[in-house]
Amino acid sequence: MASLHVRNVDEEIVRKLKERAERNGRSAEAEHRAILNAALVWDAAPETDVAEWKRRAADFRAGLEGRVLTPSEVLLHESRDER
Repeated sequence: MASLHVRNVDEEIVRKLKERAERNGRSAEAEHRAILNAALVWDAAPETDVAEWKRRAADFRAGLEGRVLTPSEVLLHESRDER
């Protein structure tokens, strides 16, 4: 298996990587591999991922069906009026 060394990475990026790894119960190295894998799998099979995204979006919209939704501009105006 190949090795990959990344140099000159901003300290903030390294900190975020370590935080994300901790949240996911992985080492920073394992998290880095997972991020690279996820990014490259998307490139390798976008039609699959797009189909999955569309399915999830449809499920989400179906879950909102029947709810009364307030337009964002109304919420913004109400928020401004409260100040």
